[in-house]
Amino acid sequence: MCGIVGIVGREFYLEQLMKGLKKLEYRGYDSSGVAYVENGELIIRKAVGRIAALEEKLGKENKNKIPIGIAHTRWATHGIPSDVNAHPHIDCSGKLAVVHNGIIENHTELKARLQRKGHVFKSDTDTEVIAHLIEEHFNGSLLDAVRHALVDLEGAYAIAVVHVDVPDRIVAARKGSPLVVGANGDGAYLASDVTPLLHYIRDVYFIEDGDVALLSAGEVKIFRTDGTRVSRPLTHINWTEDAAEKGGYPHFMLKEIFEEPQVIRNAITGRVKNGKTIIAELESIADKLKTTRNVQVVACGTSYHAGLVFKRFLEEYAALNVEIDVASEFRYRKIKFDEDTIVVAISQSGETADTLEGIRIAKARGATIIAVTNVVGSTISRESHAVVYLNAGPEIGVAATKTYVSQLTVLLLIASYIAQLRGFGDKKLMQIVNEIEGMPTIFESILATSNDLTRELAKEYFDYIHFMYIGRGYGYPSALEGALKLKEISYIHASAYQAGELKHGPIALLDRKFPVFAIVPDDSLKTKTLSNIMETRARDAKVVAICTEGDQAVARIVNSRIEVPKVSEPLYPLVMSPYLQLFAYHVAVMRGHDPDKPRNLAKSVTVE
Repeated sequence: MCGIVGIVGREFYLEQLMKGLKKLEYRGYDSSGVAYVENGELIIRKAVGRIAALEEKLGKENKNKIPIGIAHTRWATHGIPSDVNAHPHIDCSGKLAVVHNGIIENHTELKARLQRKGHVFKSDTDTEVIAHLIEEHFNGSLLDAVRHALVDLEGAYAIAVVHVDVPDRIVAARKGSPLVVGANGDGAYLASDVTPLLHYIRDVYFIEDGDVALLSAGEVKIFRTDGTRVSRPLTHINWTEDAAEKGGYPHFMLKEIFEEPQVIRNAITGRVKNGKTIIAELESIADKLKTTRNVQVVACGTSYHAGLVFKRFLEEYAALNVEIDVASEFRYRKIKFDEDTIVVAISQSGETADTLEGIRIAKARGATIIAVTNVVGSTISRESHAVVYLNAGPEIGVAATKTYVSQLTVLLLIASYIAQLRGFGDKKLMQIVNEIEGMPTIFESILATSNDLTRELAKEYFDYIHFMYIGRGYGYPSALEGALKLKEISYIHASAYQAGELKHGPIALLDRKFPVFAIVPDDSLKTKTLSNIMETRARDAKVVAICTEGDQAVARIVNSRIEVPKVSEPLYPLVMSPYLQLFAYHVAVMRGHDPDKPRNLAKSVTVE
């Protein structure tokens, strides 16, 4: 969960490398560093904290011309955040530097072996063993030295390496962690994702596990670990560089929430016609979708919450039994799969380590894998039988907002497509699909008023230290997602429960200092949820409700409420999303926190 960027070419400035690194700060921000070659010397600069601290340390040096450089922003896994543990790491000679994203699982054994050979280690990181291993194999060819060193590594990695004796080459490699490379007439570029590259190029290579890339001025060559030259397809990126900037909003999170109407348009474009869903990406496995008896959903975090909505919809409208697992548990379960099993893997980044390993296991046992992801060329998309892209554009804020809305939209469309294939395309299903098609306009209306509404509500509740979210049916995933958003950016302890579970323990927590956020749309379970709200009021807990507009039954029994447009029952998680996100956003800001960069979290979880 770190960011890597590199440049090699005829003439660049250090500040260009730093600008690229800042576009990756969402991947990690407890330390950063840079390595570049100048006049035959390897120069290393590091700083604890955000990239601004490194920029301050660099000062006028930022204007230096450099022919080659690599940089890194870190989210610590081994060793505390410190200047010593920050990347890049060097070998004993001081001529070689490496940056790394991932975890080297056998670093303890490798370190002991290298120390017996006389290597001296300075940090507590797993990454440093890579530098010393490459040093062991270096005899003038950096490419060969990296290839040979990779044979000894176990775990996940994306690395970039420079050497004083090879001042016009960067060698990069990946296994399990993303890495993107590309070139134009001026130079060659690499990064953990495409965002830093958009200033220079639009056609990129997503290098694959086991690939080693050699970057030189204006050229990229890709090899396998055994030295075999391979070709990878170029992928054209349509995102503009401006799409990764704040666009006048104070935070990326707020900007991305206000992008949700367009995100929904992107998700439904070409996928809805005359009340029917068309998912061209799934046509190749349509026969299996018609006959399958087993659907397994695998996801983590916010993606898991979207998966819960998908599960309930499939059960209700396609008469399918659907299981769902958090990926970190799924990969260790002894589940029987066969060719009749469909596994739906949901991952915003397409690189989520637990989800990736889970689908690899399921695939090896004969299951058919459908990936739902936002990142073209990501590992999960490449290792699946079919992939449906969110088309949400880059999401910079760590907390998922627009990608959650996109996931809900795409998953509802996939579920309706499966229901149609299985002969369940009735009028109710067509109505839901038509409502989804009109959702961009509904979201525009929601966002016209919801920001001010949620800001006022946040003023009432930002200084509480506990919150409980409750919901039933389709409301339960919204409760989970609302609680997750609040806890991850405002650091308020927020838990979520099925409303019917209150009396089985959680209600013991409630008092006047422990408010409740009730998800209570006008659905088939509303009466039950109203009873649960009354139970919380009897414990003197304040209640905020998010309910259907004009619902007086809710208004009479709660302290505060947010009203959402009336929609079909499965679509309430969708229309409630911006309100829950904005409430958490304003609470975080009022508590003095940066919602874009919550502590201890990173955007893409690429380690277990």
